[in-house]
Amino acid sequence: MTAMIGQGTSHTEGSTQHLHYELHLPHPVDSVWAAVATPEGLPGWLAAADVFEPRLGGAVTLRWLNGEPDAVHSGHVTAWDPEVIAEYTVDLHGRCRFHLEPVEGPVVGVGEGDATTLRFSNEFEGDDALRLDCLAGWHDHFGCLVEALDGRPMDWSTWRQDRWRRLREAYAAATG
Repeated sequence: MTAMIGQGTSHTEGSTQHLHYELHLPHPVDSVWAAVATPEGLPGWLAAADVFEPRLGGAVTLRWLNGEPDAVHSGHVTAWDPEVIAEYTVDLHGRCRFHLEPVEGPVVGVGEGDATTLRFSNEFEGDDALRLDCLAGWHDHFGCLVEALDGRPMDWSTWRQDRWRRLREAYAAATG
């Protein structure tokens, strides 16, 4: 099984943007959980967790490492079910929900129980330009997640906007 990042989808209700992704990852739930819901795992693909209280209502402060010095966003854990759901609601990025499910039965190229479906949703207030920015941004970060799960965490000193720009252009073309 090869990790797949499906095209993100979105819809708008008033000024609220709703983004959705489904990833099929050839890694067990505990490995994916460690990447998306621990302060040790998050920097390898998303952001440094300067504050991370792993419980419902716990504080979260994420600091993006891709060269934006003021990209620090704080909030709270708004849903928490270990190895199933991690949800953070932070300023700017709104509600970010990671829902993990083990893939049942044998999967080609992966041992039984060693694959995970990650359903991600992001809900935030913003215009169409921000929606496109976030679709491209999450897609780019999920590429980093795949690499981190494969043992190659992101070296943020090498990050460039080129891939993000191409993804944003593709999302803009796909959504009209």
